[in-house]
Amino acid sequence: MPKTLADIKKSLDCHLGKRLNLKANGGRKKTIERAGTLRETYRAVFVVDLDQDENAFERVSYSYADILTEAVEITFDDEKREAIAID
Repeated sequence: MPKTLADIKKSLDCHLGKRLNLKANGGRKKTIERAGTLRETYRAVFVVDLDQDENAFERVSYSYADILTEAVEITFDDEKREAIAID
């Protein structure tokens, strides 16, 4: 698991355009699971284009700090065993 925000960004930069599954903490013991494509990475956030048949909106963005604090877990489809956040 990457230890700094810069390491997380570099790791995500290598996976631009790839399919992923995302698990996010929704608060009050809720977990939100979404599928989509990693579209862009910016200085402080990354953007995921969601599958339109499963979600009500087009895209979501999260900060690298969300991954660092284990509020978000990302698993890429081509690397099912390698997760960037919590296991």
